[in-house]
Amino acid sequence: MTVPTPIQPEDVQAHLAQFKESKYVDGWASLWEKDTLNQQRGTIGGAIGEDAQGQSYRRKVLVPGCGRGVDVLLLASFGFDAYGLEYSPAALEACKKEETENHSWYRVRDQAVGKGKVTFVQGDFFDDAWLQTIGVPLNGFDLIYDYTFFCALEPALRPKWALRHTQLLAPSPRGNLICLEYPRHKDPKANGPPFAAPSEAYVEHLSHPGEDLPYKNGLVKQDPLRETSKSGLERVAYWQPERTHVKGQGENGVIHDRVSIWRRRN
Repeated sequence: MTVPTPIQPEDVQAHLAQFKESKYVDGWASLWEKDTLNQQRGTIGGAIGEDAQGQSYRRKVLVPGCGRGVDVLLLASFGFDAYGLEYSPAALEACKKEETENHSWYRVRDQAVGKGKVTFVQGDFFDDAWLQTIGVPLNGFDLIYDYTFFCALEPALRPKWALRHTQLLAPSPRGNLICLEYPRHKDPKANGPPFAAPSEAYVEHLSHPGEDLPYKNGLVKQDPLRETSKSGLERVAYWQPERTHVKGQGENGVIHDRVSIWRRRN
């Protein structure tokens, strides 16, 4: 596993200076993503994989609800073929603008690996039409990055959200789903989006994809006797990020956000 060089305070300040006003959140997101891709390399692997025939290939990563495409561009700079999915045509235009205006930040991280392909596509996450557009089959993504997509959906869509991930994610151990769990500390009865997203909700839904699970007062009811679905995902890593945006912090800078990694059950 690659151990990243610690980021010094002055480096953080210089980095954040590139992200003004509404892009400030993106600055924080890219910082912890960089840590994730380095520190969790032993779990998620690198950008270059090997197929059953022993041939090398560039691994595919999906970012659903990619917004301005910051995450897509960063992942491509690490060498992944990165796909950003958005329902809104306006969002796709914003992605292209981000790529054009801030390309210097998304420099190649490893010259030996090179830069991956960037593809932005319009479509409905729950529909297959966009997959046909980009030529990727079901269970064709080596990595899926769910950053604020879960919390943006109505809780009634969470069973469908979990099931869809099992349809898009490659078999284990090749396929990994990364979730930024935010906002964990929000009142579960408060309106959204973003809707409260405690860790328990990820565990229950991803362990039982497609099942309508009972909620009470905005929280999913956990049942230790509920049988785990054979088609469900299992959590293989879970941690508190070293840094996050102020919205993911409580009093005295306590970090509420968590990051989790999931795989299909063998």
